[in-house]
Amino acid sequence: MDNNQQASSGTKSGLGSLFGGGAPGYSNTELAGVPLTGMSPLSPYLNVDPRYLIQDTDEFILPTGANKTRGRFELAFFTIGGSCMTGAAFGVVNGLRMGLKETRDMAWSKPRNVQIINMVTRQGASWANTLGSVALLYSACGVVIEKARGVEDDVNTVAAGTLTGMLFKSASGLKGVARGGVVGLALSGAYALYNNWDHITGSSSSSSRLY
Repeated sequence: MDNNQQASSGTKSGLGSLFGGGAPGYSNTELAGVPLTGMSPLSPYLNVDPRYLIQDTDEFILPTGANKTRGRFELAFFTIGGSCMTGAAFGVVNGLRMGLKETRDMAWSKPRNVQIINMVTRQGASWANTLGSVALLYSACGVVIEKARGVEDDVNTVAAGTLTGMLFKSASGLKGVARGGVVGLALSGAYALYNNWDHITGSSSSSSRLY
């Protein structure tokens, strides 16, 4: 029996040395203290130190001078495209509603279908053009303000939203410009408030705990 145990242990040690050495000498206490978030528990017989598997840094390399987040210029393409698609979808739904409402007294026939389709395409193109133009103005103002100030913060968002509303209603006179600026200021301010809501609520809760 002793000879068999010695032979088996010799075989294991031989295989261990063949594949990179025997089992590492880590105790259960050391292995239990290693956080393995999102991973299955490692076998203590693996020839890998589990501490090396902890990722404390980012897994990508940024070019020199690049930011970790995309700037306004990179986000402009997504903003404009998304606004056009959103406007087109809303226009299609609105055109279908208007077409069915205007042709409700007509029987289901080819003229009614053509009229509904015309209404859908007209409304879809109109809303896509409107929201796309607003997104283009907002992105352009945001990029210019960011380059001018050299800082990316919520002030750029509010300023770009206000200028967008003023420029979009610039053909409606001074009152239209004022109304457009107020609307743009309100929408951009609400968006900035939404983005910083967690920070605001966290700061208020921490200050209330201090007092």
